[in-house]
Amino acid sequence: MFPDDIHDLASAVIAGAAARGWTVATAESCTGGLVAGALTAVAGSSAVVDRGFVTYSNAAKSALLGVPAGLIVDHGAVSEAVARAMASGARDRAGGDLAVSITGVAGPGGGTADKPVGRVHFACASPAGVDHAVRSFGDIGREAVRLASVRVALQMLRTACEPG
Repeated sequence: MFPDDIHDLASAVIAGAAARGWTVATAESCTGGLVAGALTAVAGSSAVVDRGFVTYSNAAKSALLGVPAGLIVDHGAVSEAVARAMASGARDRAGGDLAVSITGVAGPGGGTADKPVGRVHFACASPAGVDHAVRSFGDIGREAVRLASVRVALQMLRTACEPG
């Protein structure tokens, strides 16, 4: 279902989280649940994956993840602040150890000069805190932006699971 590299990343996340006794949650906007899908495609994922939130609308980000509406108004849904709030909200609501969030502009429309098509913000909330990353993939096509985003999110989760 997913390309081999995504399956391998997801498998590494499941193994790493299981080794630490951690649970994982996802909070996804532009990927629409693809990260949760990649994780649950791995046999044994039920021991690790707690839940996934698909919060495509701003209202869903606020209602399901507790992202303050004012934060979205002030920074926009595609921003570091909102990505961080999404990840923290998912982790808090799941009551787990690890959560990743994704919010971006997959295209082909919806881009602006400040937030062009292909700009995606990520955050990973773990016991160590909340890490943020932003990528500008460019206008490479909706599917390519979404799959590239899944790779980044899984890599963030894998890194968070590493001992040390």
